[in-house]
Amino acid sequence: MSNVEERPVEVVCDSAPADGVEVLEPRDVPLGGPRSMSVRRTLPQRQRTLIGAWCFLDHYGPDEVEATGGMRVARHPHTGLATVSWLFTGEIDHLDSAGFAARVRPGEVNLMVAGHGISHQEISTPETTTLHGAQLWYALPEATRDMPPTFHHYAPEPIRLGGADVRVFIGSLAGSSSPVPTYTPPLLGAEILLPAGEVLELAIAEGFEHGVLVDQGAVQVNDHAVAADHLAYLPPGHRKLVLRADSSLVRLVLIGGEPLGEQIVMWWNFVGRDHDEIAGFRAAWQAEISGSDGPKRFGEFPSGQPDPLPAPVLPPLRLRPRG
Repeated sequence: MSNVEERPVEVVCDSAPADGVEVLEPRDVPLGGPRSMSVRRTLPQRQRTLIGAWCFLDHYGPDEVEATGGMRVARHPHTGLATVSWLFTGEIDHLDSAGFAARVRPGEVNLMVAGHGISHQEISTPETTTLHGAQLWYALPEATRDMPPTFHHYAPEPIRLGGADVRVFIGSLAGSSSPVPTYTPPLLGAEILLPAGEVLELAIAEGFEHGVLVDQGAVQVNDHAVAADHLAYLPPGHRKLVLRADSSLVRLVLIGGEPLGEQIVMWWNFVGRDHDEIAGFRAAWQAEISGSDGPKRFGEFPSGQPDPLPAPVLPPLRLRPRG
C-alpha cells in the first residue's frame, strides 16, 4: 500500500528504549478523495518509529466497499523495504513490476520485497463487499536493502492453544514457524483469535521488541488495558506475553523482531539512509513515469493499468538524521 499523504513528513527511525508497556493511539489517514477509504496508522509515530525492523502499520476496515469505493491504490514505487499484506475480510489484487501477480485473501500472507526498487498496485476485487485488514512494512538492513525485488506467498495453518487460534505468518511462535524468508534480522508476525474471557500466555523472545495491534475487542496485555485499534509496545527484556480477553472476542496482530540497530530515513514510500538517497529515489521515479529514456529502477509495468501515482514534493529542508 502506498503512503498517499500529500505532505509526508520525514521519519528518522531508530530503536529507543522503554521502561514498560506503551499503548500507542492510531491516527486516521484518508487514502483518496471525498469517497475514500480511511486507514488507522499506528506506526510510525513520534514516540515510536520502529518495532524490530517493522516501520509502518496501517489498519483498515471493516469498510463497506459500496460506500468507500474500496481500495484502488494505483502503481507506486518502493525501495529499501518489504510490504506485508494481511486480510481479515475481502480480497485485493496485487500486480508488480517484477512480474508477480497475486490475489491477497484472508489468512494468507503476501510479502513483497522491494529491495533495490519495485513498483506495484493494489485494487480490491469486484466481488469484495467488505474490506478489512492490515498493511505492514519493514525496513531492510544495509546487507540486503539493495537486493533484487522478489515476492512470497504463504497460507499458515492455525494452531490451537487452549481456546485461542494462532496463525504465524512471519517467523516462529509457540512451536509454529513460517517458511517465508524476510532478509532481515529475525522477525515475527502472527494473528491471534482469543474468545471472550480467555487467557493466553506465550513464551516470547527476550531480545525482541513486540507490538500488539488490537483489531477487535479489548484485551489486557501483560496487565495493561489495550482498546481496539490501539497498538501496545513491549521493549526487549520480556520473556512472556499474557493476553486476557475482556467480554467479547478479541482479534489481534502480534509483531516483533530484534532491534534493527540501524538508523533509517523514511519518506513517502522510500526507505533510505540520508536526504540525497531519498531525493535520488524520487527523481528516478518521476523520470520513469514521465516516459524518459534510461534505466528503470522501478521496473517495467504492464500496459492498460491505471496511471501511476506521482511523488509528492520534497520538504524545503534537507532530510537528515536527528536525535
